[in-house]
Amino acid sequence: MPYADFAQEYRKNSVNGASPVQLVIMLYDGAVRFMEAGKAAMLNGELDKQNFNLQRAQKIVMELMASLDMQRGGEIAKNLLGLYSFVLEQLVSANMEDRPQGVDFAIKTLSELRESWAKIEEASRTPKVEEIEHAA
Repeated sequence: MPYADFAQEYRKNSVNGASPVQLVIMLYDGAVRFMEAGKAAMLNGELDKQNFNLQRAQKIVMELMASLDMQRGGEIAKNLLGLYSFVLEQLVSANMEDRPQGVDFAIKTLSELRESWAKIEEASRTPKVEEIEHAA
């Protein structure tokens, strides 16, 4: 199996076996990767690559926005929507105006959110005291 096929199969299996929190983290990782690539292209004057990568990041952010459950999510969902809207606005204006600072703001915001989700994921994997006591 060629490496590219192997890598694609691995990614597909990673997504299929991921928890909802892990999927959100993967989306953040992908968006940040595209933002970094878009910023690098911007700094090198590669407008096509800049636009391609920043639009990919925008699509991921829009997917994150669309996945929010505003009914059940309450205040957290509202806050996330506001943050995602800010990130999207920064990406669009940075792309249109060739402004790397906007990409930096977006990267910082999503990176901080990613860290929060990673802590949630870690906490969900750590056995609770009650679970340890019942296992003994």
